[in-house]
Amino acid sequence: MFSDVFIRRPILATVCSLIIILGGAICIPLLPIARYPELTPPSVSITAFYTGANSQAVESAVTTPIEQVVNGVEGMTYIQSSSTNSGVSTINVYFDIGRDPDLAAVDVQNRVNQVLGRLPADVRTTGVTVTKNTAGFLGGLGFFTRDNRYSAQFISNYLDLYVRDALKRVPGVGNVIIFGERKYAMRLWLDPACLAARATTAGDVVDALREQNLQVAAGALGDAPADADQMFNLSVRALGRLTETAQFENVVVKTGKDGTLVRVRDVGRVELGAETYSSNLRFIGLEASGMGVQLLPSANALEVYQGVMKEMARLEKNFPPGLEWRLAFDNVGVVRESIKEVLLTLVEAIVLVILVMFLFLQNWRSTVIPAITIPVSLVGTFAFVKLFGFSINTLTLFGIVLATGIVVDDAIVVIENIERHMREEKKSAHRAALDAMREVFGAVVVIGIVLVAVFVPVAFFPAPPAGSTSSSR
Repeated sequence: MFSDVFIRRPILATVCSLIIILGGAICIPLLPIARYPELTPPSVSITAFYTGANSQAVESAVTTPIEQVVNGVEGMTYIQSSSTNSGVSTINVYFDIGRDPDLAAVDVQNRVNQVLGRLPADVRTTGVTVTKNTAGFLGGLGFFTRDNRYSAQFISNYLDLYVRDALKRVPGVGNVIIFGERKYAMRLWLDPACLAARATTAGDVVDALREQNLQVAAGALGDAPADADQMFNLSVRALGRLTETAQFENVVVKTGKDGTLVRVRDVGRVELGAETYSSNLRFIGLEASGMGVQLLPSANALEVYQGVMKEMARLEKNFPPGLEWRLAFDNVGVVRESIKEVLLTLVEAIVLVILVMFLFLQNWRSTVIPAITIPVSLVGTFAFVKLFGFSINTLTLFGIVLATGIVVDDAIVVIENIERHMREEKKSAHRAALDAMREVFGAVVVIGIVLVAVFVPVAFFPAPPAGSTSSSR
């Protein structure tokens, strides 16, 4: 029998046990830690901007064409889309659980590339963004000034330039989102009466800005082929994209019949403001900006949290005077407490099991031997947790707690049968172990299979319905 090999070769059994413990111990630091397992299906987000269009125009010109070409991508279950009056089209493509998010994002990107030529020119100019959605938020950070010396617009742009990219480089961080983001933009406020008086339309202003606000290559002076006596070669730096308010105000929109020039300042006003004012954030009663840190699916929440805090401690040394930050929320504390409670439960279960065994068996040897099986089985389990791609979470730890009882139960059955052979039939320990295992081997295996079979139906829970599409405005 299989068990006879380990009974006859105790050194082999000891080495195998040590290998199991070592393998599990190595895998423990490599496992991601979360409160609950990742049960949500992987998803890919597609975002496009059609500036100035209402929801119906965005739906017909952007959202629908993209949905038609993306629908049916490998492993897709359903699509959810939204088209807003602010010109934003957002499409979320959900995939089967277990689908590689990176491969899913590549497949969706390839589908989107096929439809780019059918989209409006303004959409192609701003681009269509395809990103894989990461796990939930690790936490949120609030940035503010107590004396309001910096506007939310300034703080938002500072975070975009100096903080976001630094946090993205922290190992395990999937994405960093700015809450209340207000990117700098040049805003033009056109006066309809002035436009009508000068026989000008808003389209004329847009066309003028598109033609005159360009970054062009001006070439060089004295470049080859040149005269033999040409001694110098000078690169020409031309005025590129406009940066100042006055420059936008002086843009010529059209020329009148009498030769007069119609400039932007003649039909409206220009100001440096935010790209959008659709979102506003206040933190501890002050005008502020915030950042949300998202995890990679395979990241260790505790390690990423420590990395983010360390990086923020480094970055805040270079903050502008008066700019402060504070942790707004985090999920690490909940994870830490949940894991702590489950580990405490596990320790209590092990102690109670040992006490119950000694109370009923009345033999230290019969108690110690089954107790030795507990660390071997528990630590070794983490190697298989790593192998199957699970994380250390509340459910997996509770499963280990339940498995403790199963392991000890089998050990008690075996050790009791060995004790019976030694007591009643006066056999040696080696002989008793061989005979006892032949008697109970089948029963022990069947007990384990039956207990596992109880939990097998959980794997057959139905998945979300496939092929459904929802659109909202």
